Amino acid sequence: MKGLNTAVLILLIIGGVNWLLVGLFQFDLVAAIFGGQTAILARIVYVIVGICALYALTFIPKLTGSTGSHRSTR
Repeated sequence: MKGLNTAVLILLIIGGVNWLLVGLFQFDLVAAIFGGQTAILARIVYVIVGICALYALTFIPKLTGSTGSHRSTR
């Protein structure tokens, strides 16, 4: 599972850097590499990064220390 989490974080960083470039310079690196925003490879990369973002939501309980199964006895 650690390998999957690492891969997800790397893809999210790539996606974040891409959005930084879009915001600052109006340059979409993914589109430039894969032949435009509508190119099938670029769309696949966008979808994979989006799925990684959804998967990363599972990191939130780990970061906050909340597991959802812990009940207070107070």
